Amino acid sequence: MLSTWLPGFREFSDHPLMLWALALAVGAALFFAISAALRIVRSRLRERADAPGHPLARSLSEVLRRTNSAVLLILSILIGAEITGAPLPWSGSSAQHLWFVLVTLQLALWLDRAVDVGLDHALASRGQASTVTATLFRFLLRTLVSVIALLAMLDNLGVNITALVASLGIGGIAVALAVQTILSDLFASISIGLDKPFEAGDFIVFGQVAGSIEHVGLKTTRIRSLGGEQIVCSNTELLKQTIQNYKRMQQRRIVFTVRVTYMTGVELAATVPGLIRARIESQADTRFDRAHLARLGDSALEYEAVYYVMTADYNRYMDIQQDINLGIMRELDAAGISLALPERIVHLSASVPPEPDDS
Repeated sequence: MLSTWLPGFREFSDHPLMLWALALAVGAALFFAISAALRIVRSRLRERADAPGHPLARSLSEVLRRTNSAVLLILSILIGAEITGAPLPWSGSSAQHLWFVLVTLQLALWLDRAVDVGLDHALASRGQASTVTATLFRFLLRTLVSVIALLAMLDNLGVNITALVASLGIGGIAVALAVQTILSDLFASISIGLDKPFEAGDFIVFGQVAGSIEHVGLKTTRIRSLGGEQIVCSNTELLKQTIQNYKRMQQRRIVFTVRVTYMTGVELAATVPGLIRARIESQADTRFDRAHLARLGDSALEYEAVYYVMTADYNRYMDIQQDINLGIMRELDAAGISLALPERIVHLSASVPPEPDDS
């Protein structure tokens, strides 16, 4: 008690007004001291954030920035009243409730900011995410933090939250059953935003649909098809499909066949794989894999060649394939080798008339 510290001023030190004046002074001093300490800590964290090896420094600085001055001031005054022994206008249990509410409120503010900052970093690490998806996910997490903090404070204040939680659970189940299709699409939208199987501008193929992604919304995804029409697909149904994303293709594997007539001699036929290889390797952005006389077909010698185009650009691939085809035709023509046409040789024989029957 303050009277033990100031025995010469016992008659003044125990007066409620004097105690509260000292409590306010101590609280103000604590408030400014804690505020200054927080500013110093945030400044040091910002300095470390610019150096390598401290990825969480800036995040911690942003979280501490959410410290509420009003909450900090009230806590400082309560600490001052505890130190000086100033009489509180309420019972001790009420004071404990106030302590819990203030501390929980400040922790909820820090956690709310931590969720916000953490989500920003997570989305940034995965690339640009859908604005709608990011906003929805942020709202759900922050709402969850607020609801948990509110229930904790109500429970500490003596409010029976069991019935409230049960009612919320039953109501939530009823709402979920009523709008399960919409909720399914909403969570599918979140999954698309976080997992990012495709983004706006990607060219995808699934089922019988091929087109470019125009927009990923809360319930549907809009696709512009090759024919020009817009296709609107449910997010849930879209994620059930096997999706081919051609924009993320790093290289394209090409397999093609060259058919040469059977009139080609063996020695000339043996030169064809090298001729094909030379034409492929003469092209930029290609990587040769193999070229072989794959099979003796019904009407031609069939050569199979495989190479890779080191770009996903379809137009570039078609330009390369056209140059290879024309080059092979020129080389075969110069070597006196003819390309085969589908043909079938039919052998006809004269029928022998049956001998007359002498009987």
